[in-house]
Amino acid sequence: MLFKHIRRSVGRARVSHAVAVIFLEFFSWGLLTTPMLTVLHETFPQHTFLMNGLIQGVKGLLSFMSAPLIGALSDIWGRKSFLLLTVFFTCAPIPLMRISPWWFFALMSVSGLFSVTFSVIFAYVADITEEHERSTAYGLVSATFAASLVTSPAIGAFLSAQYGDSLVVLLATIIAVADILFVLLVVPESLPDKMRLSSWGFPISWAQADPFASLRKVGKDSTVLLICVTVFLSYLPEAGQYSSFFLYLGQVINFSSEAIAAYIAMVGILSIIAQTLLLSILMKRIGNKSTVLLGLGFQLFQLAWYGFGSEPWMMWAAGTVAAMSSITFPAVSALVSHCTDHDQQGAVQGMITGIRGLCNGLGPALFGFIFFLFNVELKEMSPVPNPITPGTEEKSVIPGPPFLFGACTVVLALLVAVFIPAQHTPVVKTCGARVMTEPVSGGPENASVPASDEDNEPLLQDSSL
Repeated sequence: MLFKHIRRSVGRARVSHAVAVIFLEFFSWGLLTTPMLTVLHETFPQHTFLMNGLIQGVKGLLSFMSAPLIGALSDIWGRKSFLLLTVFFTCAPIPLMRISPWWFFALMSVSGLFSVTFSVIFAYVADITEEHERSTAYGLVSATFAASLVTSPAIGAFLSAQYGDSLVVLLATIIAVADILFVLLVVPESLPDKMRLSSWGFPISWAQADPFASLRKVGKDSTVLLICVTVFLSYLPEAGQYSSFFLYLGQVINFSSEAIAAYIAMVGILSIIAQTLLLSILMKRIGNKSTVLLGLGFQLFQLAWYGFGSEPWMMWAAGTVAAMSSITFPAVSALVSHCTDHDQQGAVQGMITGIRGLCNGLGPALFGFIFFLFNVELKEMSPVPNPITPGTEEKSVIPGPPFLFGACTVVLALLVAVFIPAQHTPVVKTCGARVMTEPVSGGPENASVPASDEDNEPLLQDSSL
């Protein structure tokens, strides 16, 4: 009775539900930006960034393996159950940060199996929006992610300095619990029973559970293959940048803690504007594919500026370009949505999120290794005074080598994205229409209809059937 009352009170699924879930989850983790670096340094004093890369690598690999499966299962069993699962396990390590750092990092690594909230959220949004609305909705969700990071790192740093890390961890835990309760009690299901591929109790074969099966099918759909390669090449440097950039600003560019917090806020605010107002205008004026190419162009310019920049003003200027480049992922998600059948949204969005998860593992390790090769020290927790006098100081020609490497991968992403067709082949939608017009009571008979056309559209059929 309680859950029936709650279901009536919350009404139908809305984009605002997805926005709230994303904001609370990433706000809680954003609070932990400063405590995370402190705990990393205290737990692994000799190999801080090496261990950070290893932890993020394990988490990213597990996310890569699980995201397509979770997305496909959400097509079968609904979004809410898996949204609750991903939010719970993503936030589960937070209270352990001060209780037991070793267990915190261990659970954080393992939580990668379920740290794919974006996959389920984008499928949730696709369920409740029309095709022409999705790019705007995806931009709103991505802007919410940026908004959650506008103030949370600064708030976390202030509270940590004034009251200690324990209070910050407690506050992050409370917000994480609130997010879990919000999903459990308020968020309605977005995928009606009649739209699901099956129901609870439907047997799942190993072929469906194989995390690499959907990736093997990517190559059979040229459009999704090009999109996936573009995502990998563009998000790899972005993931590496996130893992070390704020520490890079403090040590190499000599930003103060206050300047770093202000920098995060500025980029976050500009990202919100870019992913809402600018993205909507661009999608209407120049189209989906051109918006993706423009976003990649901004990212290339930003990474090159980070790589060659040696003065604070250069970082501030590059930060504005970085905010503009944030339009890329929501535009890519909209492009994927347009070329994917309605009941396959979870599977394909899970595939994209899985690739991003792999980048989240490879990127930090790759950036840390390149910093090591070029003798850029990133171990200390605060800027180390330079013993070289200003008159004899020698500035490196390339202050940020990993960022230039990232710029090169984005060049490759641009070259691949050029070949993404502006309009996907209509056969994909035709199959989706055929499946949806079969009698709902057909059950297993419906599953056999698209299977006979495997050679024509294997990805959109087999990824979840």
